[in-house]
Parts: sequence; C-alpha cells; structure tokens
Amino acid sequence: MKFAIVILNWNGEALLERYLPLVVQYSGNADIYVADNASTDGSVAFVKKNYPSVNLIQNSSNYGFAKGYNDALKQVDADIYCLLNSDVEVTPGWLEPIKEAFLKIPEASIIQPKILDLLRRDYFEYAGAAGGFLDQFGYPFCRGRIFQTIEKDEGQYDDTTEVFWATGASMFVKSDVFHDLGGFDEDYFAHQEEVDLCWRAQNKGLKVYCVGGSHVYHLGGSTLSNMNPKKTFLNFRNSLYSITKNLPRKKAFPIIIVRLFLDGIAAIRFILQLKPVHCLAIIKAHLSYYRHFGKMYKKREKANFITMYHITKSIVWSYFVDHVKNFNILVKD
Repeated sequence: MKFAIVILNWNGEALLERYLPLVVQYSGNADIYVADNASTDGSVAFVKKNYPSVNLIQNSSNYGFAKGYNDALKQVDADIYCLLNSDVEVTPGWLEPIKEAFLKIPEASIIQPKILDLLRRDYFEYAGAAGGFLDQFGYPFCRGRIFQTIEKDEGQYDDTTEVFWATGASMFVKSDVFHDLGGFDEDYFAHQEEVDLCWRAQNKGLKVYCVGGSHVYHLGGSTLSNMNPKKTFLNFRNSLYSITKNLPRKKAFPIIIVRLFLDGIAAIRFILQLKPVHCLAIIKAHLSYYRHFGKMYKKREKANFITMYHITKSIVWSYFVDHVKNFNILVKD
C-alpha cells in the first residue's frame, strides 16, 4: 500500500515549523504533501526552503476543509490518504498499526488513530478522541469525550474497534473510497464533513475503525476554538445536513422535528450561561439549514440506508439528566 500524508494548511506557518519536522521524521516512506489554501503568511516559502522533499500543492483560494482537501487530493497518487491537521504531533511508529489494520481488516475503509490532547497529554482530545458515534437524534460524541467532558487516557480504548465516524484531524481513507464517495460535501465548508463522509461510507456497507495502538497529539482550536460561535453555527447546521442526507425519510423527519426542540433548549442554555452569541449562532444555523433544505434533500442516498446508525439513547438526556459522562458507562446502561 502506498501512503500519502496530506496536511491542509492556511496561514499556519508557526504550526508547520513545530509539527512538520516530526511528520517527516516519523512517517517512513510515506509521501508527504502540504496542501496550502492560499495562505498570506510565509507558509509556502517555509516549506519550499526547509522541506524540499515535501510535495507542495497550492490551492487558488481558502476553500475551507472540504473543498481544500477535495481539490488537493485529485493531485495525490496513493492507495491510502492520511488527512492530517497541521496542529497534530505524530509519534514514533504511529503508521505501523494503521498499516497492519488495513491489511488484516479488508472491510476497513476509513481508520483513525487515538487522538490525545497535546496540552494535557494523558487526556483525550475533543476532536475525535478514540472514535466517534451518534446518538438517536444525530448528536455526535466520542469514546473518551461526551460534550465538554474529556476522559483521561488509561488504556481503556487501546483496542482496534469499529466506530461510526473518524475524525478529520487524523483520518486515513482508501483513495478509491474517497473518490467513489465524491469526497467531502463542500457545502459544509468545515466541521462535521467527516461525519457525513463516514455516514455515506456506512450506507454503502463500508466500515470505519479506530486503531488504539496508534496515537497522536492534537493541539485543537487552531482554526476555530471549541467555543467560537462560528463553530457552533457550523456544527449545529451541518449535523442537520447529515441527518437529511443520510437517513430514510421516515427516520429523518421526526428527528429533525425533535432537534428543533432540543437545539432550542441548547440555545436557551447558552443565554443562561451569558453566551448570547452562541444562542444566535444556533438560530442562524437553523435558518441556514431550512434555506438549503431542498439542496440537501436532493443529495440523499437513493438506496441502502443502514438500519442502525446510532447508540439507541439520547446523549443529551444521558449527559444532562442522568449525568453519565463516561462512554463505557453510557454503553453499559
């Protein structure tokens, strides 16, 4: 298998200076690419001067995560793409367990390593942790992270196991699968496009795994922090996009109605927390979703909807009412 590590960059010269050397050092014979989204800082010059062995792809504009990767990956020849955030610190031997999993599990089409927090290195990181799931109303969460509660890494997720979605912070995907799926949905721009990609893969009978024997450290928040209102907008809107696109009508429409109520509660909660900009972001997310509903509906899969896509309970109820904040406790209840 030919691996290519592709780092999407936008004005991240400082991140490239810090983390690219380790990618080069620890990635063996994998080809390494920096796909630049029309940065205005010194990113391109830095790569050209200091890493001539690293392939440089220059997109003509800042296309965000989805289109930025879609355009860049058309220029990359590999069997396996590794989509790697520019703020990820890789570790010695990180690729070997991933390669082994692709060889031993033929049905695995998308894989992520264990994602730990760069600043608190014995804790999981928000964006992906040890693999993602959805609850019955389409809210995403992870092994190791439910909403803002982050678990300490004590080896509890060092297994290789099937998950529902893999994080875009460090995602390995078979190149033919990525292109057969049409890549990321560019209407998402950023955030949760990896959930949608994995969902579309699952609808075609493909499998997603987390390989806990491999781990990397993610700084996180380099583009948008977890509590940036723009991120709130994108997360709430794009989650509704995915439900509309990837579920049968008889399941999608009741969930959307419930989400209108639950997202409203989340908006009120932000007001009580004196965060009105996040309340406004949720309102804008719904307005944008309703405005683009027809377009999303036309993108729906025509057949082969999976019958089970979630853990059969509400993560909102479990977390806020039952105070369950640990993944292993959640799945045992």
